Amino acid sequence: MKFNKQTLSNGLRLITVPMADNPSVTVLVVVEAGSNYETKETNGISHFLEHMVFKGTPTRPTASDISRELDSIGAQYNAFTSQEFTGYYAKAAARHTDKIIDVVSDMCINPLFDEKEIAKEKGVIIEELRMYRDLPQRQVHNVMTRLLYGDQPAGWEIIGTEDTIKSFTRDSFVKYRDENYVSSATTVIVAGTFDEKDMTAKIEKAFAKILSGPKSGKLPVHESQKAPAIAVEAKETDQTHIVISFRTFSVNDPRIPAMSVMSAILGGGMSSRLFSKMRDELGICYYIRGSHDGMTDHGNFSISAGVDNSRVELAVKEILAECQRMASEPVSAAELQKAKDYIAGNTMLELETSDSRAEFVGFDEAIKGKIEGPEEMIGKVNAVTAEDVQKLARSVFVNEGLNLALIGRAKKESLEPVLQFSHES
Repeated sequence: MKFNKQTLSNGLRLITVPMADNPSVTVLVVVEAGSNYETKETNGISHFLEHMVFKGTPTRPTASDISRELDSIGAQYNAFTSQEFTGYYAKAAARHTDKIIDVVSDMCINPLFDEKEIAKEKGVIIEELRMYRDLPQRQVHNVMTRLLYGDQPAGWEIIGTEDTIKSFTRDSFVKYRDENYVSSATTVIVAGTFDEKDMTAKIEKAFAKILSGPKSGKLPVHESQKAPAIAVEAKETDQTHIVISFRTFSVNDPRIPAMSVMSAILGGGMSSRLFSKMRDELGICYYIRGSHDGMTDHGNFSISAGVDNSRVELAVKEILAECQRMASEPVSAAELQKAKDYIAGNTMLELETSDSRAEFVGFDEAIKGKIEGPEEMIGKVNAVTAEDVQKLARSVFVNEGLNLALIGRAKKESLEPVLQFSHES
């Protein structure tokens, strides 16, 4: 995948990803400002500000003005907020490139933060929060986040709390934006079919008035655990939703390629070990997934599933048994190669569109501080050995990093005896 990165005269980073003969262009703005940059009092402001960016600018005074203009060209557009960054994007046919640059840059640089719109949006976001809490398969991940990281930014919900959401004023948004939405913390990614030299001039002009100045920092994540930990949120559900997580490492750790391979072996696809064991063999669940979440200074490997209420203890026991097998037995050459081929195939399929390529390089830039192309990433994965995977499993699958979050009817006391590795390699 070809890409070009440059820093413009105002400190803004621009990454262009040319795609010959691609029918669309995506413009994505990634700002290194997420919930990890918040305080207890401002928890949720990154996400709320994301909403307010769509609520009007001096030249497009209302949310309808923005959406109508983008809808009129058949654009796809949205935004997202994570712990580490916030993103805004629009994707349209290549002939509408100038229009989406104009709209996206205007939204990001000139939000009105109208007090009446802020008041209305508080109700919208509170309902969004309540909606998520009514979805146990999603809410259980918030339970796990609190269990892992506790009362620090990494342990708080990205959306905030009802109290913090209600407390925000126009001054709150202006202050947070002035401290975080600055050129040195912002990257614009353009992917699709366009003239690169022409594009640089257009982005420099469109973002000429972006704020400058120092970027606010974030607190380092503190972690401390000596024994398995459990968090249960009682709820009358028809199935129990569980997440088993292990403390790991940041996204720039040299063990990331081995982690990708181990994740694929355990939870990647319908032939993975966990899917075969839990669904095909035991018939204990419909969904089960395993993945690694790496941030700038911490990470975790999580396995999530929705299981039969009467078989929760068995589910936990069998999942841990598969983790233990990974630590105690080297994977076969055939299984190792299958995992590598699975990663390579999925990676390339996920990069077929302009928006997926924009997100790929944008996330790398925001989290890693550098862009690792798919070819380089796949090359590192292909170099992983069975010994690398087993060594990683032995370091990750230990009682001192083992956590279980659950939403359902199960009792904590019944799970404590099974949430442990009986012996560690």
